[in-house]
Amino acid sequence: MATDQALADEIVGTIRSWVDRDVIPNVAEFEHADEFPQAMFDQMCEFGLFGSTIPEEYGGLGLDITTYARIIEELSRGFMSLAGILNTHKIGVTMIGRFGTDEQKQRLLPRMCDGSFRAAFSLSEPDAGSDTGALRCKAERDGDEWVVNGTKMWVTNGVRASLVMLMVRTPDDRITCLLVEKEPGETFEGISVSKKIDKLGYKGLETVEMSYVDHKVPHANVLGGDEGIGHGRQYALSALELGRINIASRAVGVAQAAFEAAMRYAQQRETFGRPIYEHQAIQFKLAEMATKLQAARLMTYDAARRADEGERVDMEAGMAKLFASEAAFEIATDALRIHGGNGYTAEFPVERYFRDTPLMIIGEGTSEIQKMVIARKLLERYPAE
Repeated sequence: MATDQALADEIVGTIRSWVDRDVIPNVAEFEHADEFPQAMFDQMCEFGLFGSTIPEEYGGLGLDITTYARIIEELSRGFMSLAGILNTHKIGVTMIGRFGTDEQKQRLLPRMCDGSFRAAFSLSEPDAGSDTGALRCKAERDGDEWVVNGTKMWVTNGVRASLVMLMVRTPDDRITCLLVEKEPGETFEGISVSKKIDKLGYKGLETVEMSYVDHKVPHANVLGGDEGIGHGRQYALSALELGRINIASRAVGVAQAAFEAAMRYAQQRETFGRPIYEHQAIQFKLAEMATKLQAARLMTYDAARRADEGERVDMEAGMAKLFASEAAFEIATDALRIHGGNGYTAEFPVERYFRDTPLMIIGEGTSEIQKMVIARKLLERYPAE
């Protein structure tokens, strides 16, 4: 059900004010130190953002996807990593809400509302990402338990998560999703964080490699119950449609920040006796940046609206993610160029936007993967007569 527009505007406005007041002035401290922004996370919990799309019957806010996308945009405008803290959790919530058994929904969703019980999403491996057919992490049935062995890569929030949406290969050579409950930390029973991955950008939250050695998961934690065995890939791809709307929203937020920084600098910086904004070369560049930004935002909102209406949005989400992520990188690059030498220093935020935007091109499926998804859907929608 669509969120009341006045309520949505009020919530988004509250987030925007908080970002302007408390996030933007302090983000450099956490970002440069690659330190988890605990105070910002605590405030996100106070806002109820971790339960933003969880239905009210389970204790969440029950917001629609369009409102959620707007929230992600505002968070990313201040500090893109804040949206990353939410995204894997949102994927987990979506998978449980859509495909979980009634018992799994009743047991897990109420605990996922306040941020104290957060989810991570674990699909990729050292030799497998978008190529899910190459997954090697295995789970074998042993009575009422599944025994997991393997290594997972690129697990965002893996240390602090209490729940991991784990994609495994079962003996029938199919992909199944296990709901792996654990205590936050680097080790828990048969789970260990085998490596912390240092990154170009996307600082302040952990991305790790996780190893599973004879780790036992109750059969009751197979997503979807007995009927869910072998359907993990389908469940994950369905949830990733919304994950790609999240990535597109992040890209719009970072692009907005980069554009605003470029506009401010162009009006303040003077060369040859006048602000550089008065030079036509800079005007043309900013005009192109603004146009790309508006187009990216409209495509993202359109994909979110269609998802709210119950449509399958694999193509629209892929288009929004493809265009918005590439546009954000181009806008951040142009913002850095407008700043000249100052853009290459840590004293101005554009260097962070320049480092953060490549993630959106790669995460949740590269631009090349998005083009493959779009092309397949085009053939379905426009078959030759």
